[in-house]
Amino acid sequence: MKKSLKIDKALSHFKDFQHVVVGTIDGDRPRVRPMTLIYLNERFWLITDTKSRKVRQIRNNPNVELCLIFTENDMDCCLRLSGVTNIVKDQESKNKIANHCDFFNKHWENADDPNFTLLEVCPKEIEYVKPNEVTRIRY
Repeated sequence: MKKSLKIDKALSHFKDFQHVVVGTIDGDRPRVRPMTLIYLNERFWLITDTKSRKVRQIRNNPNVELCLIFTENDMDCCLRLSGVTNIVKDQESKNKIANHCDFFNKHWENADDPNFTLLEVCPKEIEYVKPNEVTRIRY
């Protein structure tokens, strides 16, 4: 299978919103937590509170990994996406994501709220893991 077909197959599992587990680095220790991943316009977004530990961790080390668990053909599978996370300051992007998320206003006043931080995960590698099979796709 060609690389572009492998990428398309892997990316087809991402929907507008999904629960994932996100890992960051805190000093020399990994830290993981569940989050909602937003997949919009073929880009990966996370929203969080500015004062959260994950924002501090990403400022110190922008490398992250997220894991999406799903079922395919009655088999448990996962996608592991490794990449670099950028803290987004662009107001247009912040507005677009805030307006896209129906749950946004449960946490923040608006996209200008200083407690709102938008993160973009820029993939470097995706592992598509199925029982007895791992496909590694590098961006």
